[in-house]
Amino acid sequence: MTDPLAPPVPARSAILSLLLGAHPPTLTVREIVGAMRLFGIAESTTRVALTRMVAGGDLIRDDAGHTLSERLVQRQRDVEPPERRPWTGLWEMAVVTTTGRDAADRVALRSEMARQRVAQLREGVWTRPANLDRPFSARLLEVSTCFEARPLSGSAELTHRLWDLDAWSRRGHAFLDALDDVADRGAADEPRRFRIMVAAVHHLQTDPLLPDELLPEGWPAEALTTVYAEYRAWLATMRENLREDQVADTEPR
Repeated sequence: MTDPLAPPVPARSAILSLLLGAHPPTLTVREIVGAMRLFGIAESTTRVALTRMVAGGDLIRDDAGHTLSERLVQRQRDVEPPERRPWTGLWEMAVVTTTGRDAADRVALRSEMARQRVAQLREGVWTRPANLDRPFSARLLEVSTCFEARPLSGSAELTHRLWDLDAWSRRGHAFLDALDDVADRGAADEPRRFRIMVAAVHHLQTDPLLPDELLPEGWPAEALTTVYAEYRAWLATMRENLREDQVADTEPR
């Protein structure tokens, strides 16, 4: 039975997750193989995935190792949440006014809005509290007329229409509890910790980044962000240890 909090992670996704968490996003084959082995992925599986990722343009291979392609480096930048600014009670709103758009354009806009944490009130109407310090999406500006507005029904009521905050919070706390349980079990459960962390990061990327005034009590996003930062620091230490081992193996005895 699949663990709902730790679903299987294919080798390609595991390698991408590892590199997306690295700065700079370059690792040697040995570092990647060592990490994947720790996460429960065999060396042969990892090497096949690396070959396919280079052929598919996901990775660039050179003397330094394997590096994320520019497309995926941009993805790394995109997943970083925008800075927040004090909220004045206003909402940003965009009404799509361009007609004749094809299905691919509509799908691309929905993906862009999800990445920017903007919710769809109805077909062609996008909105969220104006508390993020970033401009409207260029893709959105091409097809929409944009406003700042204040909902007459109240911000709390509109927030709960647009986002299921209770469900998001419950799942976030479930991830935190599962990670605490894995920590108690130690290194033997490292593959599950990795799978949980990958799923938790995907969950964090759907955080609506609302003003504190609109969040329910006990919102787990900050705790999840802290746990992820600690995990990335642990990965960096692990990679450094692998690097030191590699140097030691090449030194004359």
